Amino acid sequence: MATVTSVAVAVPPYSMPCDTLKQAVLEHVQSHFHFEARRTAALMSIFDNALIEQRYSVMPLDALKEPISLTQTSEAYRLQSVQLGEKVVLDCLEQANMRPADVDVLITVSCTGVMLPSLDAYLIARLGFRSNVRRLPVTELGCVAGAVALSLAHDFIKARPTANVLIVSVELPTLTFQRDDYSLANLVSMALFGDGAAAALVVGTNSGSIHGARLLDTEAFHFPNALDAIGFDLKDNGLHIVLSEQVPDLVRQYIKQPISNLLARHHVGQDEITSFLLHPGGRKLLEYLEATLEVPREQSQPSWDIMRNFGNLSSASILFVLREWLVTRQPDADSYGLIAAFGPGLSAELLLLQWT
Repeated sequence: MATVTSVAVAVPPYSMPCDTLKQAVLEHVQSHFHFEARRTAALMSIFDNALIEQRYSVMPLDALKEPISLTQTSEAYRLQSVQLGEKVVLDCLEQANMRPADVDVLITVSCTGVMLPSLDAYLIARLGFRSNVRRLPVTELGCVAGAVALSLAHDFIKARPTANVLIVSVELPTLTFQRDDYSLANLVSMALFGDGAAAALVVGTNSGSIHGARLLDTEAFHFPNALDAIGFDLKDNGLHIVLSEQVPDLVRQYIKQPISNLLARHHVGQDEITSFLLHPGGRKLLEYLEATLEVPREQSQPSWDIMRNFGNLSSASILFVLREWLVTRQPDADSYGLIAAFGPGLSAELLLLQWT
């Protein structure tokens, strides 16, 4: 049975408190775009309503105001991804008293930059992974990729029950901010997204009675007529975010059936789920999920805590939430949890888990 036994997280050194970031964006908008007062006020309200107190960046705030080439962005992405990736890998394995050589499968996930060779190759070369470690870079699934990686680890361990699978997510969305793009999606992204990295170790039959999260089953769902709801457009100067305000409505409309399908396979009622690990993609998304699924706030509070303290970390978010439950909440053994994450497509990835 695949079990998550340890999760490590890390953020870059530059903290961006909401008030400081809000003031910087206001000055940037006023000096570059000359919005009318009503539109400027509406933009500022996004920061106020997001309920995000701070997030972190690989660059100081002043650097986000200066023009930057695609070459510079790509180099920053490579250097910072490797640095943060190394940190969470070593921390995660140390928690489990393991070494890189003990890992059989290395899955890396990221959507906020492009590098070839991919991050996993750099980690293998630098940290002492075995030469025959299996590697799988997942690069185009956006915010849902962390949950998909857990599902892939679950499936791999079903085939090889003694395997150790290490998942590494590094996301640097502040590098995708476009200084001269006055679209609402680009400016909203500045209010929501933060940089960070996470690693999760998933083990098979060697897990024994170790405290962790046993992955029981997974379910994918692809929303109809929602291809352009979330994503990136790659243009001459880099990635431009695509972010539709309809995402929370689409999730509210369709999410109950795939959850029911997943739970029914294990004869688990939704009232038996006591921990909901929801992707902290934004205030509205979390509120709609809680209302649709009738989730009490105490059963989803870690998602709100991660969003407040780090913002939306894209694919790393769900691993941050998972760590919060494992380390801080420590749910009762044998109780059930549900992971729900969302990303481009529009797609959802669901996992039923049982705490050990």
